[in-house]
Amino acid sequence: MKPPLELAVNESGSGPPLIMLHGLYGSGANWRGIARAFEDSHTVLLPDLRGHGQSPAHPDMDYRRLADDVIALMDRQGLERARLVGHSMGGKVAMTMALCHPARVERLVVVDIAPVAYDHGAEHGGIIAALQQVDLQAISRRADADAALAPAIPSDLVRQFLLTNLQREGRTWQWRIPLDILADQLPVIQGWPLDSTPTWSGPALFIHGEASGYVTPAGTAAIHRVFPQARVIGLPGVGHWVHAEAPGPFTEHLTEFLNPEPLK
Repeated sequence: MKPPLELAVNESGSGPPLIMLHGLYGSGANWRGIARAFEDSHTVLLPDLRGHGQSPAHPDMDYRRLADDVIALMDRQGLERARLVGHSMGGKVAMTMALCHPARVERLVVVDIAPVAYDHGAEHGGIIAALQQVDLQAISRRADADAALAPAIPSDLVRQFLLTNLQREGRTWQWRIPLDILADQLPVIQGWPLDSTPTWSGPALFIHGEASGYVTPAGTAAIHRVFPQARVIGLPGVGHWVHAEAPGPFTEHLTEFLNPEPLK
């Protein structure tokens, strides 16, 4: 058994623990805007998953290892159970936690991902390659890197998100995410770790963007098979970044689910 990594985490608020898990190329900071709405009712934990943000990297990105990292974080915080919210890669971590450590999860919210393997290798491989090809010695400011990425990544929204990983180290710039590891582990990150999938019958909410394409009818069927108590909600006209594109409706659904009357 490989030892878990110690994750960097931001904590705020008070009340029942709520852990919010970010997606690929992200960090716990991605959730700060949404987290503010829950700080009066929850102790909100925003960890950086392994290889992201301020957390250490590791060549193994298996979701069971990522889940173990978050369980170890809960142990350090003295948390027996927590409410989980996870987007994309973080959603797969949250689902894996519920399935492999069912007693540690009170409520589960998964954002724009299903318990299935995906084939977005060309898209993500292209993103990682574009980041690797930026000549970091030739840039003097973030705008230079933005311009270098624009031909391969035309979406301004996506580029600005990716550029949150560009940081200055002395007089030079560095990517804080381990691009070589992410490239190597991309099939693992896209996959689903549990061949013989158990089920989890706790309260679960799956929110997805109907314009995203990440949650298909087959994915919805897998959700109901693995999480029989799940409620699945699609937001019309919304893409993969559900909580960023539709923060109002997302927060309303999340509030209703996390604060039921009565709480079971």
